[in-house]
Amino acid sequence: MLRFPGGKTRALTFSYDDGISQDMRLVQLFNLYGLKGTFNLNSGIQSKEHTWLNKDVLVRRMQPDVLPMLYQGHEVAVHTLTHPGLFKLSDEELAYELYADKQNLEKQFKQTVVGMAYPFGDYDERIMRAVKDQGLLYGRTVETTGGFALPEEPLAWKATCHHSDPRLMQLAEEFLAPGSDLRLFYVWGHSYEFDVERNWEIIEEFCEKLGRRDDIWYATNGEIVLWMKQNGLA
Repeated sequence: MLRFPGGKTRALTFSYDDGISQDMRLVQLFNLYGLKGTFNLNSGIQSKEHTWLNKDVLVRRMQPDVLPMLYQGHEVAVHTLTHPGLFKLSDEELAYELYADKQNLEKQFKQTVVGMAYPFGDYDERIMRAVKDQGLLYGRTVETTGGFALPEEPLAWKATCHHSDPRLMQLAEEFLAPGSDLRLFYVWGHSYEFDVERNWEIIEEFCEKLGRRDDIWYATNGEIVLWMKQNGLA
């Protein structure tokens, strides 16, 4: 019977976008509980000068030089060079947004970049082909399933839930319930949303409940897809 690495039947992964300063607190939380995340970056606009206001919270992208140390032990992934709406791009513009971001991230982080998250959740067959043409193995959407199945199509990967889902802790209980079936819990979001909604306690409670357990494989998005490929599932 198929198992995750270590003979485990449970896997947990996270995906967070935009390389903003609140990631510092989130990464610290992940590291405290032995969790792993994927952080999706726009290398063409990755600097503290790129800010915006969400309600009363100033959201600021971090300077590139702090990121390799911050994200050490985690995964970085493509989020396109400048975060455009992908539907409006020509094929050439789309290819460049993907290619340039991937090249920049690989040079900066000294790791092979294998996936991405779609800006604004924009994806269709044309966009997925372009992603695949760049050698990327997966693309995270903004759609969610409320379930724990492995993705049938990693280039249209739907998470279990956004961290603001009111069912988050209920899903955690379902995820941990006894059973020999493989379950993948995938949470996505933007870390600035915890400041905007003033609710860091929801992710703190979640991480405390699911962190540092012997029965869960803590993996990045890329590690999961590579495991799937090794086992003929992708």
